[in-house]
Amino acid sequence: MRVRKKIFGTPQRPRLCVYKSLKQIYAQLVDDLSGRTLTTVSSLTPEVRSQIKSEDTKSGVSKKVGLFLALKAKEKDVTLVVFDRSRYPYHGRIKSLAEGAREGGLRF
Repeated sequence: MRVRKKIFGTPQRPRLCVYKSLKQIYAQLVDDLSGRTLTTVSSLTPEVRSQIKSEDTKSGVSKKVGLFLALKAKEKDVTLVVFDRSRYPYHGRIKSLAEGAREGGLRF
């Protein structure tokens, strides 16, 4: 809650929300003013799943999810986001997803 109460997404700068389970990772862009999810990507999305190789680590998969999220955000004319890491520390898979999104062109 301490992280989430400080972060708020707008239509010009949506919130990039991250959730991770033991095997999968999920990311979505949320506009908190209207309460809408603009786009969502996970490691289960067919486009991402086709790029995942069996030797990829969880961090490698997270980076691919970040790259694909950045591509979908560009389609919706979004380049600035607010990063909501939820309750997770900024390392490992969360850091890899953020780096992938930055490589794809998102700025936070």
